[in-house]
Amino acid sequence: MRPFQSEVVANPRPSERESVFAGEERRRREKEIEREGRKEGGEEGGRGWFGMTMMAMSISGINVVGLLCVDDLERPLVSDDASAGQGQSYEPTRSCDLEGSRLQPEEYLSSPRIEGLVHKPRVPSSSPGFDQGSTVILDVVTEPLEDAYLGQTLKRSLGSNLSFEEQKRNRKEELSPVSKSPLDGDRIFEHASKDFNQQRSCLTLEVISGPSQGTCFSIRSTDTSKLPLTLGRVSPSDLLLKDSEVSGRHAMINWNLNNLKWELIDLGSLNGTLLNSQPINHPDTGRRLRGDPIELASGDIITLGTTSNVYVRITSQAEYRVPFGVGMACDPMSLRRGAKKLPMEDVYYYQWPLPGLDQFGLFGICDGHGGVGAAKSASKLLPEMVATLLSDSLNRERVLSLNDASHVLRNAFSQTEECMNHYYEGCTATVLLIWADGEQRFFAQCANVGDSACVIDIDGNLIKMTEDHRVTSYSERLRIKEIGEALKDGETRLCGLNLARMLGDKFLKQQDGRFSSEPYISQVVHIDKANRAFALMASDGLWDVISMKKSVQLVLQTMERYSAEREDVADKIANSLLSEARNLRTKDNTSIILLDFSNSSGASSCRVGS
Repeated sequence: MRPFQSEVVANPRPSERESVFAGEERRRREKEIEREGRKEGGEEGGRGWFGMTMMAMSISGINVVGLLCVDDLERPLVSDDASAGQGQSYEPTRSCDLEGSRLQPEEYLSSPRIEGLVHKPRVPSSSPGFDQGSTVILDVVTEPLEDAYLGQTLKRSLGSNLSFEEQKRNRKEELSPVSKSPLDGDRIFEHASKDFNQQRSCLTLEVISGPSQGTCFSIRSTDTSKLPLTLGRVSPSDLLLKDSEVSGRHAMINWNLNNLKWELIDLGSLNGTLLNSQPINHPDTGRRLRGDPIELASGDIITLGTTSNVYVRITSQAEYRVPFGVGMACDPMSLRRGAKKLPMEDVYYYQWPLPGLDQFGLFGICDGHGGVGAAKSASKLLPEMVATLLSDSLNRERVLSLNDASHVLRNAFSQTEECMNHYYEGCTATVLLIWADGEQRFFAQCANVGDSACVIDIDGNLIKMTEDHRVTSYSERLRIKEIGEALKDGETRLCGLNLARMLGDKFLKQQDGRFSSEPYISQVVHIDKANRAFALMASDGLWDVISMKKSVQLVLQTMERYSAEREDVADKIANSLLSEARNLRTKDNTSIILLDFSNSSGASSCRVGS
């Protein structure tokens, strides 16, 4: 079969011979159509509806089905008046499927490639209808076309001069179930580009009565992998309550992304759940059904059973900025100038404030070896452990009253080491915990394992906050000697490593008991806002080529250079130090954090880099 052409040929001046031939041919085809319609649709279908002609062809793998009615043969497929087609739809007078069975009148059957039927009048017709000499020829266009669907009204083609891409775009707009005003797109974009920090929320739960009094749990709304969190009597509940009146999985808390709120749901507990003394469990107490989600607010009291009360504290991290300048810079460096960069195994980070802890912030650097996996794990776990420990009101009050967080930092390192399952990767870890007392004073305390160092300068007084844990350092050799396995003269490595303390490396620690993850804890440093003070943390890439004294001099010189500026000064100082280390051809990854306590311009509340 030759390909049909999707054209309407309307000859305004046919010769007499052509008119007679065309008329006879048309009548012959109508009779054939009528006979076929009577066979399939019965006598009723043959009177007003001459059956249905199905034309199926396969051109380039495309199947097209055309439906024609005898009444439609009397009208043009394309109106000369373009406006006449506006808002109209083409549909047969009686809806049928391909087997002749009827469909509901309001439904429309459309071919998946219906837009492949293109109608083009060669010569404009002088009248809306075709005369007896008009010929209808159909063709299939093999261009990639958009699908049409059952139930969709097909509009009559208007023979416009639009390009195929414009027609396709218009078609998509027609398929859209909701019409949009010109401003809708802007509103959608504005909503989607909302500052991510406005969606950050910290939830802290503290058990204030019952057998598990003092237990705390903190989570951020961005920790989607840990949500929803569960409250119950058995593991793996996130907030574990050792109370016989609490069900195994008693209640659940989730973050609602639609209204950006925390919601509490009772999970069909036996003894029910109360929120501020009001029951929230399902009203059908005969069956264990989930209750409806109830919005939480800071200060709410959740009661599980009769004795376990949980205090809710919610803080929005969008409300916070670090109350001093923070600058960060890093570079993987290379073994020689112009050579390929080294793999980056450093991770540096900070959080201010810690989740649910308005007064506390944590800054840290982890320098990995054998890969970056251990460094990434430690940089994630350490802030979580510190925040969890400080969420306990007893621990927090002890830190604030004694101005000493030694026990918190030591326990955080111990718990992080227990959670890390890195047998063949390890990392150094240096963290600086800072808290405020509300009277324009800060307190800083550092803990470290490895050779990433921290130094604080207050009005020209240099304070070293870390201890070097390389095998060659005097303090480490003395520690190793005290455990009864002294190093030999000239021995500078243990099992190939130049470090004696680190996180991870579980395999090496099983082989040699001289390795340790016990951190060095510094003394607490008091910093007044009136002082000119700064803290500098860096991985060994900086300290290999610049001494602490020299680095402090460089910081002071750079501060003087940018003394007239207020914004991003800390970042400029950090990048200046990084450039100096690069010029001195350091051969190790270099990461730098600089805290400028004399600059109150502030920085964003959270950042992680590597």
